[in-house]
Amino acid sequence: MNICVYGASSRTIDKKFTDAGYELGFQLAKRGYGLVFGGGDTGMMGAVARGAHDGGAHITGIAPSFFNVDGVLYPHSDEIIYTETMRQRKQKMEDMSGAFIVTPGGIGTFEEFFEMLTLKMLDRTQKPLVILNTDGYYDLLIAMMHHTADTKFMTQGTFDLIYVAHSADDALDYIAHYEAKEVDVKKLRNLIS
Repeated sequence: MNICVYGASSRTIDKKFTDAGYELGFQLAKRGYGLVFGGGDTGMMGAVARGAHDGGAHITGIAPSFFNVDGVLYPHSDEIIYTETMRQRKQKMEDMSGAFIVTPGGIGTFEEFFEMLTLKMLDRTQKPLVILNTDGYYDLLIAMMHHTADTKFMTQGTFDLIYVAHSADDALDYIAHYEAKEVDVKKLRNLIS
């Protein structure tokens, strides 16, 4: 199975995050998974890819063709798939993956996470979705989601669709033992009480 990993491309993030990303990629490989990612050479993307490469995983980078410039794409992917748009990129990543891990990132990573969560809420996918909450990076986002549920803009049941992990092993153990559950779309969308 391939695991899609989302994460930052920033070159300026703290090493504690990229070290955790490398560990995720390495452990993912050691468990026999392939990596699908956004193809980047820097930040969390590059760190996860280097770990996966060092662990012997098959690595598939997926990037829009306008990213094909010097220094942007990870040079040791087993394959790079080019798309015309960012939307096509996300679709291809979803299609090729059996699970999703969200590592620390910025607005692009947030958008990828919330799109996958929305698809799960609408029962368009039942694949596991994990937040790797390295050093509490996502604590405020999770608090915002709890506020959203407390004020009835989403249901508490939404939290059943994600798993918050604090280490690579925790995230991968969840995926290894994951059992998809039937989703009651009406309850998740507040259509019935």
